[in-house]
Amino acid sequence: MQGGGKRAGGVGSPPTIAEDSPAPHYHGHRDRLRARFHETGGDALPDYELLELLLFRSIPQRDVKPLAKDLIQRFGSFAEVLGAPISRLTEIKGIGPGVALDLKIVEASLRRMAKGAIAKRPVLSSWSAVLDYCRMAMAFAEREQFRILFLDKKNAVIADEVQQTGTVDHTPVYPREVMRRALELSASAVILVHNHPSGDPTPSGADVRMTRELIDIAKPLGIAIHDHVIVGRDGHASFRGLGLI
Repeated sequence: MQGGGKRAGGVGSPPTIAEDSPAPHYHGHRDRLRARFHETGGDALPDYELLELLLFRSIPQRDVKPLAKDLIQRFGSFAEVLGAPISRLTEIKGIGPGVALDLKIVEASLRRMAKGAIAKRPVLSSWSAVLDYCRMAMAFAEREQFRILFLDKKNAVIADEVQQTGTVDHTPVYPREVMRRALELSASAVILVHNHPSGDPTPSGADVRMTRELIDIAKPLGIAIHDHVIVGRDGHASFRGLGLI
């Protein structure tokens, strides 16, 4: 039986916009923001506008400026939005699992780029790239992680491994296991890295004691501890730079 007043496109189809209907107001904003990015690059944009540019592709049919501002307000910065776990991202109204996954893909891509900057290069001559990678990989994690960069005789990275993941303020570290892995990889040196989810990278007394224990075990084995770096949202701390190694 044929019913009257049925909209073309079938049940469940979205309403169509007449050809003479004005485009949604945010279309012009998107064009202007893309033009600004093209002209000046991302460094000239505030965090929320750079985030908008990412959200344009994930959410094509909505004004995402308020959403981008909500995300920055909740997490603090562009980097912290990308570093947030999916479970927390989806707590924000308007962020579904698909959008959250898109953001995590961007984070993984940036991490891969940062890792590529230190791959097969003497890390002591590209120290700023090492710090950038460590911050990208760990600074915004919600739990402590203990990472080790294993180096060969030329101080190039031969392995990058997260040895332990702990709680918000503690990660168990087993020095003999660290050295066992270094010997397995024939590493000549290591760089220790862990994060402080609190944001403050200041070494604790336990951090100092653990590092010195590792140095004592590594020295007879001919393995150097080049540095122990702590990263957090508020920056980083280098044991060597602080005179602790």
